[in-house]
Amino acid sequence: MVNGVGSGIGRAAIEAALKQMRSRAAAAHQDVGASSGAAGSSFTEALKDGVASIDGAVKATQELPMRVLKGELDFHEVVAQLKESELAFEFSMQVRNKLIDAYREVMRMGV
Repeated sequence: MVNGVGSGIGRAAIEAALKQMRSRAAAAHQDVGASSGAAGSSFTEALKDGVASIDGAVKATQELPMRVLKGELDFHEVVAQLKESELAFEFSMQVRNKLIDAYREVMRMGV
């Protein structure tokens, strides 16, 4: 997938980011499968967990400038983390919009 993308540090950063995203997706898939059978899980808890996760990803980007100045992160890692938090936020906004649309649709229904 990344064969046509540069070489060296940039390529390694992209491959590392892809590997990390795959592992997170696999972990999330396992969590969903495990929690769907649990007796105490509910939609509200899942929603709270999702919002907390997205909030954590967005707040983590606030630390990035200081970590770059300290030399802890490379530019490519910063870009990857910023894009990840941006996509997570956009996804949450789309889910919010769908929930609001569904609520409005239910409110328009006649009894």
